[in-house]
Amino acid sequence: MRSFDLPGDKSISHRALILAAVGEGRARIRGVLPSADVASTAGVLSALGVALPPLDPSEMVIPGVGLRGLRAPSTDLDCGNSGTTARLLAGLLAGAGLPARFIGDASLSARPMRRVAEPLRAMGADITTSATGGLPMTLGSSALRALMWRSEVPSAQVKSALFLAGLMAGVRVDVDEPIPTRDHTERMLRAAGVDVHLEGTRVVLEPADRLALDLIEIPGDGSSAAFLIGLALLGGSPALALRNVGVNPGRIGAIEALRRMGASIRFESERTYGEEPVATLIAEPSSLRAITIGGAEIPALIDELPLLACIAARAEGETRVTGAGELRVKESDRIRAVVENLRAIGAEAEELADGFVVCGSDRPLRGSVRTLSDHRIAMAFGVLGALPGNAITFDDPSCVRVSWPSFWDVIADATRL
Repeated sequence: MRSFDLPGDKSISHRALILAAVGEGRARIRGVLPSADVASTAGVLSALGVALPPLDPSEMVIPGVGLRGLRAPSTDLDCGNSGTTARLLAGLLAGAGLPARFIGDASLSARPMRRVAEPLRAMGADITTSATGGLPMTLGSSALRALMWRSEVPSAQVKSALFLAGLMAGVRVDVDEPIPTRDHTERMLRAAGVDVHLEGTRVVLEPADRLALDLIEIPGDGSSAAFLIGLALLGGSPALALRNVGVNPGRIGAIEALRRMGASIRFESERTYGEEPVATLIAEPSSLRAITIGGAEIPALIDELPLLACIAARAEGETRVTGAGELRVKESDRIRAVVENLRAIGAEAEELADGFVVCGSDRPLRGSVRTLSDHRIAMAFGVLGALPGNAITFDDPSCVRVSWPSFWDVIADATRL
């Protein structure tokens, strides 16, 4: 059995840098992901007066400036390709009352920012987006008030932005989530001494005077793990053991879906890093069958749906995904990208308004994939490309640097007998 350590969780890396930056004293972070997206967050925090060292997975020491220590930026805040950077830090700066202008690359500029601007405006923020609802996004200086907000579109990023705004402004924030979303922010805030609790379907943050952070250990990225799991399940690699992977309940929807397909995936050595559950994941080659995915399970596997589509191309039967319209406003229109690329390499797929249908087969898959500079499209089809008998090329393989710079090397290592 081959064993691998995964890069640090991207979602948690963003949050660790942000909360350490506004904490009291010096915080140590171990396992941060040194990717382009996380570097965007680090760059924005540096522009706000935080003395951040270079991203270092072994350990970073961050001298926090406290909840009142950020300074207004003197230049535009460049978020690169990172929606997490733009949305979370918009909340942070709105709560701090600091004027700023957020920009990003062409892909990020086209992604929806009204979903975070609208509730921040309801808190009293002076915030505007572009005419199309994206970047540039401009913040004025304003004082915020407490908020009760019902989330119509499940979004952990929006929820996190509102909690960061409430934290910085010292006001209560109450978010009603009909469908629960990832809770990394809540867990890290609780670990730092902030009162964040559930009241039915509502998640409530109470005002806090300070953050007390010492050591933040970041588990391996569960979304990255999914690609190696898929490779093992489809027989592109022997059984794999993936160490110290985050298994937060809001992040294992893809694993649960794969188990429904007949996948052999088990957890061993379960423990916690702070408030985050981690485990060693064991995945073995498996015979997979088609399933239907939709409804309340979508938020916990939204990022893995391109991969699940590619795995479904090798499962028995017809896999149907619905309720995933959010995929159309990611780094690319991932519904269209998945379907068009599956067809381009010889698989059968149909585009739905809010999902897709994929018919599995065992015939060789050959052709060229257009990544649309979307890291998850490249990595999902990279799994299919690594399987024996397939021959798949990519127009922009380097786009994986956004979340997993060493992806292609790791895939090559995993398939090496």
